[in-house]
Amino acid sequence: MGRLDGRVAFVTGAGRGIGAATALRMAEEGARVALVDIDVEGCQQVAQELERLGAQCLVLPCNVSNNTMVEEAVEKTVSQFGRLDILVNNAGIIRDNLLFKMSEEDWDAVMAVHLKGAFLCSRAAQKHMVQQRYGRIISLSSTSALGNRGQANYSTAKAGLQGFTRTLAIELGPFGITTNAVAPGFIDTEMTRSSARRQGLDPEEVIAEASKRIPVRRVGQPRDVANVICFLASEEAGFVNGQIIYVSGGPAPRS
Repeated sequence: MGRLDGRVAFVTGAGRGIGAATALRMAEEGARVALVDIDVEGCQQVAQELERLGAQCLVLPCNVSNNTMVEEAVEKTVSQFGRLDILVNNAGIIRDNLLFKMSEEDWDAVMAVHLKGAFLCSRAAQKHMVQQRYGRIISLSSTSALGNRGQANYSTAKAGLQGFTRTLAIELGPFGITTNAVAPGFIDTEMTRSSARRQGLDPEEVIAEASKRIPVRRVGQPRDVANVICFLASEEAGFVNGQIIYVSGGPAPRS
């Protein structure tokens, strides 16, 4: 018996990284999973892993900043599996730059995926959760919400998700729906490696340097975050609501 037996999860950004690890972890716990991403090929690869576990899954191409696509993806999930219990707002992009170099397009793109995407997915999912008087909404924030050089757009979006999370916790709690956020620190994903390469840095050297600053002396892996998300999605976390849980290997040192 898994902690999520009988539950249906809708995971955005499921084609790689934390989203893929979360989908896999939830499938291990018995959930049926909708894999939602613009990266269809990545989702199909994740789906193969889930199917090897004997898990049921559904690949849904979706741009989370497009309301029509979001509504259709949610309805297809409910049509296929009969319910929707868990929403993981994980889809995200980065367009890093210093403020004076940052374009309006880069600002808008990050806000659209992180903030508007979480809003559209949560609004679509909560209709079904309210009807069944049960639900779990987990959004991905970041330690960057506390401020990070070169990430004015990303930091603002991730901070906004924390306010969004606390507000939904108040509004949806009376309907049996909990809403929480997970804020990862440095996680070794293709996104973080690509970011290093774009800056002309060796990803392995960046990881080694980051590890020295983290109290547990290592960077995080996607599964570290997925484990916490899976807990928040479970019955065991039924009294955890409106919380921001940092998954970062310890508090950052003060300068």
